[in-house]
Order: sequence, then C-alpha cells, then structure tokens
Amino acid sequence: MLTLAWPWMLLALPLPLAVRRWLPPAADLDGPALRLPHWRAGEAAPAAERARRWRWVVALLAWVLLVGAAARPEWLGEPQAVPLAGRDLMLAVDISGSMEQPDFVLDGRRVARLAAVKAVAARFIEGRRQDRVGLILFGSRAYLQTPLTFDRATVVRLLEEAVVGLAGRDTAIGDAIGLAVKRLCDEPAEGRVLVLLTDGENTAGNLTPQEAAALAEQAGVRLYIIGIDRSAAGRALPFGLVLPGREAIDSAGLTAIAEATGGRFFKASNTDALAAIYAELDRLEPSAHEQPGWRPVVALFPWPLAAALLMSTLLFVPDACRRSAGGASAGGDR
Repeated sequence: MLTLAWPWMLLALPLPLAVRRWLPPAADLDGPALRLPHWRAGEAAPAAERARRWRWVVALLAWVLLVGAAARPEWLGEPQAVPLAGRDLMLAVDISGSMEQPDFVLDGRRVARLAAVKAVAARFIEGRRQDRVGLILFGSRAYLQTPLTFDRATVVRLLEEAVVGLAGRDTAIGDAIGLAVKRLCDEPAEGRVLVLLTDGENTAGNLTPQEAAALAEQAGVRLYIIGIDRSAAGRALPFGLVLPGREAIDSAGLTAIAEATGGRFFKASNTDALAAIYAELDRLEPSAHEQPGWRPVVALFPWPLAAALLMSTLLFVPDACRRSAGGASAGGDR
C-alpha cells in the first residue's frame, strides 16, 4: 500500500501559482535591445511562446515531483506478526513397557497407550505456537530427545518415532522430572512448565519423585502430571458384576508432587479424557498469540526527487544551446 509519511507537505503544491498571482512581475531592464525586422519578429514570436510554455510545464512538473518527494512516499508491506514471549514447555512422556498395553480406543480401533498419547500430544504441541517446546522420553532412564525449540514439527516427528522400551521397560519418574528441571532452570522464570505423562509408579532412577519435585519447586518449574490408569476401571465378571481393579499409579503422591510446584495432577482412562486434559492445560497455560506489530516500509522519495532534478536540468538545456550557438556565430562573424 502506498502512503505518505508527511502528507501535509502537499499544501505547498499551489505555492508557485500563488506567487505568480499575488507577487508583482519583475521589472523590465532598461538598456539597448536588438530590433528585429517585422517579418523576423513575427516568425520568432510563436517559437518563443512555445518555448516559454514548454519551460513552464517542465518547471511545474518539477515542482510537483519535488513536493511529492518532500511528502515522503512510502510503500507499506503486509503486516508482519511479532511473536510474543511464550512459555518454555518441556513434555516428558513415559515409554516404559506398560505403555504398549492396547487398552485405548482411537478412531474406532484399539491401540496401545503410547499411540493414543502420540495422537493427542501431537495436537497439543502443534497448538503451542509461541512456546518453545522440548521432549523427554523416559523408561528405566530419562533421555532428552529435543531441547527447547520453536520447531514444533521436529518435536512432533520425534515423538511419533518413539517406541516402547527404547529407554528401558521400568519407570524413572524422578529422573525425568530432574532432567526437565535441569533443562528449564536457565530459562526465564515466568514460563517454566513441565507436562509429564506416565502410567505407572516410580520403579527406577536415581531420584525419587519427591526429591525431583523439591528441585522443581526451587527452580520455579510448574509440574503438570497426567496419569494413565486403566486398571482402576475394574474387570468385568459374569452376571454384570465388576471386580474393582487396583490403581496402577500413585494418585495421592503424584497429586502432592504436582500441587507443591503450583501445578495439577490429572487422571486419564481413555482417549477422550486425555484430549480433555490437554485442552485444560491449554487453558491453564495459554500460549501467546501472534499480533501484527510492524509492517515493512520502503522509502520511495528518491525516485520523485531524482525526476525533479532531471526536470530542473532540462530547464537549462535550451539556454545552454543558445549560448553555444551564439558563441559559434560570433566567432564565425569575426
């Protein structure tokens, strides 16, 4: 879009007309003049009038270009989105042996727990547009799969490539929290968030979940834990009876850990519940959105300024030609 930075400069456009209208003309200079014969004067008058009009048009055009350059024409590009400072969000996913249990339903078919987690977590990651996201995979040990990055596509791809047992078949929840705290502690304190997903109790690692949670609390990392628990739903028996199952996760302990850091504990027993939890996380920790903050500006004033200079130069060409011709004629006469 073409705009003018100083449009008020256009008020100077009628200035030459005002000068011509209101200021008195310059006085004629007294002195000897060359008298031409009548027939020669008649021939020269139309040519002189045309030259005078031509010079007036060129001068007027030069003035318009000069005023246009003074108004600073600019070309505004499309609005560019300025990313606002978001959160540093680390996602820790359990890939222990129990995550291969095919007790979740996704798109009408039974899938392993990890497959359902991948599908729901991928949508969650893709929605964190202004957050830096990192990925930790843990089993018997915890491994940093991707550091904090704005490249959400890479995080999603590496999550999709994760397989059960890659980090061992046990569950090191404490080590996963500790590794996340280590990666987050050097980042701005306002947006340190860890989302940990597990389906079991801590059975491996060097840190207990309580010790790791204390480190998270000291570092200002908010911890959100998603516990996958299908066993608590019970087992069907004949005649419509249900045998209550034993809870496979320590809900009370994980709740205490999460709340100590200012976070929350969630329990999911199916894909819909898992998706609802991630939606709640988006509400609790909203991602910053892009806002149009600036538009690229290209200054165009050099072009009319150069054109005005060229037009001004053309005004002196006829005089220079006449002087050259007069000088050559005088030399021939001598």
